[in-house]
Amino acid sequence: MSNNPINTIPLQQFIQQVKMADMSQQKEVKLDIRTAKLLAFTLGEVTSKLTQDYENLLHILKQSTNESITVELDGGGFKD
Repeated sequence: MSNNPINTIPLQQFIQQVKMADMSQQKEVKLDIRTAKLLAFTLGEVTSKLTQDYENLLHILKQSTNESITVELDGGGFKD
């Protein structure tokens, strides 16, 4: 998947449609097949992007935990 921004307009429209239906106390929300396809495609893109970001984060974390840290203890001392 590329780094192009995801078009979330279908999600926003669906959320707005649900809000309006709730405010007018409708019992159902209907979507035509075109809208349903756009919504499903957008949800798929969002899920794919989140999965990709999660895998990249895990890869970065695994690389950073392979670094070794050296701590030297010399006994120190106190001076007046």
